[in-house]
Amino acid sequence: MRSDAARVQDTTRHHGAVRPPHPPSSHPQPPHPQPSQPQPARPQRPRSKRHPHDDAPDTAAAFRRLCELPHGPERDALREELVRAWLPMADRLAGRFRNRGEALDDLRQVAALGLVKAVDRYDPERGNAFESYAVPTVTGEIKRHFRDHMWTLHVPRRVQDLRNRVRFACQDLTQTTPGRTPSVAEIAERAGMSEEEAATGLEALDSFTALSLDAELPGSDDGYALRDTLGGPDPALDVVVDRESVKPRLAQLPERERTILYLRFFRDMTQSRIAEHLGISQMHVSRLISRCCGRMREEVLRESTHHAAAARREERARAARVTPSAA
Repeated sequence: MRSDAARVQDTTRHHGAVRPPHPPSSHPQPPHPQPSQPQPARPQRPRSKRHPHDDAPDTAAAFRRLCELPHGPERDALREELVRAWLPMADRLAGRFRNRGEALDDLRQVAALGLVKAVDRYDPERGNAFESYAVPTVTGEIKRHFRDHMWTLHVPRRVQDLRNRVRFACQDLTQTTPGRTPSVAEIAERAGMSEEEAATGLEALDSFTALSLDAELPGSDDGYALRDTLGGPDPALDVVVDRESVKPRLAQLPERERTILYLRFFRDMTQSRIAEHLGISQMHVSRLISRCCGRMREEVLRESTHHAAAARREERARAARVTPSAA
């Protein structure tokens, strides 16, 4: 019979390294282990989520002392120390609004201004922590900066809110409707507003920034710019007032004079053709045209002067009612 050492060498040579054989034990081996009873699960310790302002300084005593100090150099120094202590929190809040069209350094300055306002207005007697008051104050200052300084066109606050809701709805719909632009009805349904409000919000999306007048319009290859679509002064607007002023005077003229003026100025007929049409001389037509035009001009000027004088009298009477009379 082969020895145990020879059998181990053969096994090692065939399988590589193997575990050394266990020495025989004098204790009887237990039978096949039976499945143990399920142990009750240990309650896991909840993971503590790190608060974004866990490194906030303990300044409760300093704020109470700030409220007690009178205005002076000592109070100003303590106030400046509190602002410096909470400045990292303001910088973190400013970082939330990066990549929105404003430089981060400018946002930090706006956040620092909001922090100064929070330090000045905070009342520790109310029992709330300073950060619970400072965070909305600084955030509101940054949002106010975007609202008042970043819009090229100043639109009402309601329209700005509609713009934000429409923008978020468009972002959501872009993921669900790839390859096409969401319709106004889809945007209104997702944002929970009417289609008219959605259309107003879409128009406000283009009001945040303005194009240059030299910018070429999309699809134009001939250099057609936005300035080419602008209109110029219309000389016909000056005629509107004169035409409306002459209408009642024309209605007061005799029928023959009205016919002559109509044929001359609206039908562009010559005086000789008008004379032939009415059976009178061309000289008589010329005299009638001159007399009618002169009379209407005088009446219009007289009425204009009368209205101007009445307006001056009304202005003097209004000034007399406002100004107290001398004793």
